[in-house]
Amino acid sequence: MTEYIKKEKNLYLLCLTVTLIVSLTLTTTNSGLANAQQNKTLMKSQGVQGVAVANGTTNMNIVLVHGTYVDGSSWSKVIPILQNAGHKVIAVQLALHSLADDIATVKRAIDLVGGPVILVGHSYGGFVITNAAYNNPKVKGLVYIAAFAPNEGQSLGNFVDLTKFPKGFLMFDKGGFVYINPEVFGQAFAQDIDPAQAKVLAAAQKPFNQSILAEKSGPPAWKQLPSWYQVSENDHAIPPNVERMFAKQINATTISLASSHASPLSHPNEVAQLILNAAKGAK
Repeated sequence: MTEYIKKEKNLYLLCLTVTLIVSLTLTTTNSGLANAQQNKTLMKSQGVQGVAVANGTTNMNIVLVHGTYVDGSSWSKVIPILQNAGHKVIAVQLALHSLADDIATVKRAIDLVGGPVILVGHSYGGFVITNAAYNNPKVKGLVYIAAFAPNEGQSLGNFVDLTKFPKGFLMFDKGGFVYINPEVFGQAFAQDIDPAQAKVLAAAQKPFNQSILAEKSGPPAWKQLPSWYQVSENDHAIPPNVERMFAKQINATTISLASSHASPLSHPNEVAQLILNAAKGAK
């Protein structure tokens, strides 16, 4: 489909559009950030550095929360690293029918795995963990992987406007669920993984109900808990400068990777190491 090969400019314009929307939102709702406590951000370019393996097991459990268009298998390269380091790990399967239901799913997973827990959210999963961890004594820390980190009262619709996407980029079924057109999925979501794997992701993608866009976030757990954030510098889904704004807003210890939006698949060692650092630092 040659028309989509020419969509790179449209994808770039899309990122600029989303950046503007989010920048205006965060500027309005967080004008006092400049006077907030000193940011712990430790921005750095990451190479493949290997992953430190714990001596023996640890009692810090880890719950992994995927975003839209993928499912729990998107953590398949990260999970073995965390398990080999001695952690009990569970990757939830969100229905993506409603934010409230997805939050309830994560809360059940926390109860199932038991505390203490590190919650990790990728993309939309950041919205979910922000709410699921609030006032939950079992949760000791939050890790955001190229993720949304909303403030109270914000909705996903504050950051994502479906009308701004290029024509033909998104597909909708009769139930109001949203897909990325498989023809552009790889370039839009995971341009730095094996193309054959990207095609599988496109075919197996998990759509979300667009009604989620209107659901408002509650009081944020990142105001209660230490947080870590991974910025994807080559992200075509959430612009990198928007991710940096989220990292600053939540005062997160932050790393930067030369990654697409699908960093758990393209940079599993570095993503796992950040999670291990959080598990150690949140005690």
